Amino acid sequence: MDLKPDERLLRSCRGQEVDRPAVWLMRQAGRYLPEYRRVREGVTFLEMCRDVERAVTVSLQPIDLVGSEAVIMFQDIFTPIPGMGVEVDFAPGPVVADPIRSARQVANLKVPDPNASVPFVFEILRELRSRTAAAHIPVLGFAGAPFTLAAYLIEGGGSRHFEKTKRLLYQEPDVLRGLLDRLAEMTVGYLNAQIKAGAQAVQLFDTWAGLLGRAEYREWVLPYHQRIIEGVDRDAAPFILYVNDGAHVVDEMVEAGPDVISLDWRIDLSDVARRHGAAVSLQGNLDPLALSAPPERVQESVRRMVEDAAPARGHIVNLGHGCLPSTPVEGVQAFTQAVRSL
Repeated sequence: MDLKPDERLLRSCRGQEVDRPAVWLMRQAGRYLPEYRRVREGVTFLEMCRDVERAVTVSLQPIDLVGSEAVIMFQDIFTPIPGMGVEVDFAPGPVVADPIRSARQVANLKVPDPNASVPFVFEILRELRSRTAAAHIPVLGFAGAPFTLAAYLIEGGGSRHFEKTKRLLYQEPDVLRGLLDRLAEMTVGYLNAQIKAGAQAVQLFDTWAGLLGRAEYREWVLPYHQRIIEGVDRDAAPFILYVNDGAHVVDEMVEAGPDVISLDWRIDLSDVARRHGAAVSLQGNLDPLALSAPPERVQESVRRMVEDAAPARGHIVNLGHGCLPSTPVEGVQAFTQAVRSL
């Protein structure tokens, strides 16, 4: 069996036989690449996201530069939020001018037609599909999950403990529930529009859901994951669910019903493969800082990770979080080469 990259990724997602694991990296287009920094010169982050040619260029860079076998479009999880009527800036993370903490503010949120509010996203995806078709490189879309988006919207930006978000959860649960409902509805439409524009698989990023205990996760995260997964056209594109710092909620990640669960480095991959590998494929889960090791150690870490995931029906080799700006390019190249040599 000698599969093309798109066949390998999609078959891995669906638990079908492959010749070896697929490989790509979260945040694979980014500041660790000098070529990315050159394209980014002179424009703000928001301008970069909306500039179709620049976004396409940096999305494609990891294919030739580091040997990734899939393209994830360059964009931000907050891209669709301004279309809901929220003023957002980046410094460099999202900064919300008027944090959302009341029922009135939630009621004023719009759920826009994504094709009208963020048309550049779908131009980027169509162009990526056009440029990758001959090489059979798969194109991935993505969105931020409701709880993570809500956490930024409530806090007004990033936070260490997200105290305002958790306080709202306990003091005014109806406000948070209304906000999550709006965000889930928006996300279903946004991901389906990405699939129609050419995304061959989609990933939902829930960066901050791991802050919650298991009982709170079941109430405030799981139902929204289920709603989104049920609403997205998974026949056209398999669904990958990522929860950062989610070792305590792996069972719930599987219960949500995705095709793939993407795991961070805190989780024992072999344990998850044994317990859940018949039900879902796995993605991950090397610590991004492990790419700082000498190439031979990176390659050994990849081999061990692939062995740990072997009991699962499918495995996509990836990191347990995104590439850091300080990541050595040689470490990323060693990572992908180790997979390609299996």
